[in-house]
Amino acid sequence: MALAPPHSTLCFFVFFLMLLCSSIAQTQRNISLGSSITAVSNTLPWESPSGDFAFGFQQIGKDGFLLAIWFNKIPERTIVWSANRDDLVQEGSTVELTKFGLVLKDPKGNQKWTSDISGTGVAYGAMLDTGNLVLANQNFSNLWQSFNEPTDTLLPTQTLEKGTMLVARYSETNYSRGRYYFMLQSNGNLQLFTRNFPLDTTNFAYWSSNTADSGFELIYNQSGFVYLDAANGTVLNMLSSKATSTQDFYQRAVLEYDGVFRQFVYPKSNGQSSKGWNMAWTPSSDSIPSNICMKITEDTGGGACGFNSYCILGNDQRPNCYCPNGYTFIDSNDEMKGCKQIFEAQSCDEDSGDTDHFDFYSMENADWPLSDYEHYQTVSEDWCRKACLGDCFCAVAIFRNGDCWKKRTPLSNGRIDYSVGGKALIKIRTENSTSNSGGADSKKKDQTTLVIVGSVLLSSSAFLNVLLLLAACLVLRRFRQKAKVIKPDRSIPGMNLQIFTYAELEKATNGFKELLGNGAFGTVFKGVLALDDRKSCVAVKKLEHMVKEGEHEFKAEVTTIGRTNHKNLVQLIGFCNEGQHRLLIYEFMSNGSLAHFLFGPSRTHWLQRVQIALGVARGLFYLHEECSTQIIHCDIKPQNILLDDSYTARISDFGLAKILKTDQTRTTTGIRGTKGYVAPEWFRNMPVTVKVDVYSYGILLLELIFCRKNFEAESEDETQMILADWAYDCYAGGKLEFLVENDEEAMAEMKRVEKFVMVALWCVQEDPSLRPTMKKVMLMLEGTVEVSVPPDPTSFISSL
Repeated sequence: MALAPPHSTLCFFVFFLMLLCSSIAQTQRNISLGSSITAVSNTLPWESPSGDFAFGFQQIGKDGFLLAIWFNKIPERTIVWSANRDDLVQEGSTVELTKFGLVLKDPKGNQKWTSDISGTGVAYGAMLDTGNLVLANQNFSNLWQSFNEPTDTLLPTQTLEKGTMLVARYSETNYSRGRYYFMLQSNGNLQLFTRNFPLDTTNFAYWSSNTADSGFELIYNQSGFVYLDAANGTVLNMLSSKATSTQDFYQRAVLEYDGVFRQFVYPKSNGQSSKGWNMAWTPSSDSIPSNICMKITEDTGGGACGFNSYCILGNDQRPNCYCPNGYTFIDSNDEMKGCKQIFEAQSCDEDSGDTDHFDFYSMENADWPLSDYEHYQTVSEDWCRKACLGDCFCAVAIFRNGDCWKKRTPLSNGRIDYSVGGKALIKIRTENSTSNSGGADSKKKDQTTLVIVGSVLLSSSAFLNVLLLLAACLVLRRFRQKAKVIKPDRSIPGMNLQIFTYAELEKATNGFKELLGNGAFGTVFKGVLALDDRKSCVAVKKLEHMVKEGEHEFKAEVTTIGRTNHKNLVQLIGFCNEGQHRLLIYEFMSNGSLAHFLFGPSRTHWLQRVQIALGVARGLFYLHEECSTQIIHCDIKPQNILLDDSYTARISDFGLAKILKTDQTRTTTGIRGTKGYVAPEWFRNMPVTVKVDVYSYGILLLELIFCRKNFEAESEDETQMILADWAYDCYAGGKLEFLVENDEEAMAEMKRVEKFVMVALWCVQEDPSLRPTMKKVMLMLEGTVEVSVPPDPTSFISSL
């Protein structure tokens, strides 16, 4: 006879079952057959148990509704999967869970999409907390899941199997399939392709994992790593640089509409310091590819930005698309669609004299690879210009190191990058010129001539003749206005600079009211200008202390500044040279100066300071050795290093020293009788060379390492008043940790701290000949060149 279990054991068993059922209910909330959602405003979606994800309809502007899955607890409601991305449905459409799967119908009952399930057998559906929507049978086996049919996004725990792909959306606001594929080939090779849009075929592979015959699946694991592995589990290619907690952060990896595969994180807690989606990877090394502008060079297709445009990589590692002068966007709402000419093409009739109506403006470090049809070697730039000018097919000439390439439209694969070198000579029709080719313009002239002649012949009254002649003149004027070439008339020939009037700048700055800062070069105000058909914030600098020959010097230096192009320099947009007014217009840097960033109340992150140090070094190297005219800054200090949206260092006020009074470049600010930012040779009648910038950079580098000013008069310990002296004493005594004892991040990287200090001490040597060049400084900081033991920086003075 079986014994009944004790009462306590039975209670425990019942409690265990209840706990198990509760656990199952929390991890999965089933959706029963017949459940449906209607596409209307404020419709309730199907949520996952935690509410992190939801499935339902999202309205996309005024275009219609997208059946999608999204992050449900963040304001952005970021979409991670969609069913009808290429065919939005209208209000009143429905999605229903049937035994055949999910069925999407429009208001008229027409089927627009269905989950691909063969036969019947669906018992229920579930929106999981992983972001995966599953349909299962009565045996709890999944018959279909959204993770197996990704759109442009991967989520943690999701894999990309062989033969499957991500397809980027068309634009930031258009979710239809766009221009790029991220595909794990059947042979195991993971590749990024341009799409032969609008067809579904691939065009050009611009990135590859090089894992043919070995790649098995792309995994996004629970720890936040994205990697490609082999069939035996071996990691072949680690795409992410670090793990991020999925417990504390929402995560996604997405092939974005610009063709770059990126990973993003979003803090779940309200206590996190920064909200919104942030890149989880280091952009300069782990965005795939790292520079989309340079990676796409395809035989067919327009490149990263479309035909007749050019691409510049922004500091946020996103491609920015622009049109050359004389061209405009085909669609201002779709800048990646390319550009079109806004002037009449050159006549090929040799007797037309149309050659005289064309000229060039130059763009440094620009190119349109694979658009050329003729190539000449060992020629001069002047020869290259004339060859293109005399060729009606030539739209652009590229001149680089004695080589000349002629290029015809449409131009493809356009890019500007300091690594390109050389210059592009863009041929455009000059202002107020028209073609004499006997085309549309000549027909208009014939028509206006007929109007004038007809008015005289058909009139019998002098008064009527006068009226008709006046009417004819008005018609002629109107035709001329229409025929007039649309070309920016406020730019310097050969430059990408705009000329502004003082009145325009006064209006843009609201009467120069919002002060951004003061300096040796002048006063800076914030303004708003319409640039490239959009309003943009700018920084307007009113120059002061001009030399007597200000106008000539000003034009010369503005030309030099305008030819620079580097991601670590503040870009000059334009200028004003009107009467006594000398103003420069720069792009606006949203995060202000390094001084505010560095010497604020809270300590900045060590790795951010490292990147800023490297950025300033690269910018100075460019000014000293890579731009067409060598530029000595003469005033490197934290106030002249600005930070953009991504906290990338941008050097400002370069090239201005020559247009100020001599004594303005010999400032003693911060010296206080000892070391400051200004190199000692300024006061010894020694030649001023690029080494003055190296000295200033050394002081700046020490400030970046230790997050304190070079001179602190209020310091209780006199040995610590001058940072350079204190740093050398600590370095020589093997006590560098004293300088960073309150900085845990720096303490964890003492080898790098020591290397950076050694580089800085080389830079601040009193003897200019002992200081390294900025190129060597850059290489030492990057670890390419070993750093030897620096001597005492003041040993030069001791030997005098």
